[in-house]
Amino acid sequence: MKLRRDVFQAIADPTRRTIISLVAFQAMTPTSIADHFDYSRQTISKHIQILTECEILNQKQKGREIYYQLNPKGMKEIADFIEPFRKMWDDRFNKLETIMKNYKSEK
Repeated sequence: MKLRRDVFQAIADPTRRTIISLVAFQAMTPTSIADHFDYSRQTISKHIQILTECEILNQKQKGREIYYQLNPKGMKEIADFIEPFRKMWDDRFNKLETIMKNYKSEK
């Protein structure tokens, strides 16, 4: 059984985060992804491989070309981890908003 890479290590790299952002809008070939960077195609291919291994990217074959696209299910682990923090910050901002409204009312 092949071990799956850690999704959080994968997204820790800024190049991989940029790749995720690029393919979030449209499926892209490795060459079109590499065109956005000043790195070698091999370097970008390694980043794509890591993102594919942790299931953030899916690949589809269209003729001779391989296209990579965002796998929303692969992003779920990240979203699930972040959700409690988002709720916590929403609560804090709502409390701050209430305090600010009360402060304005007192003036």
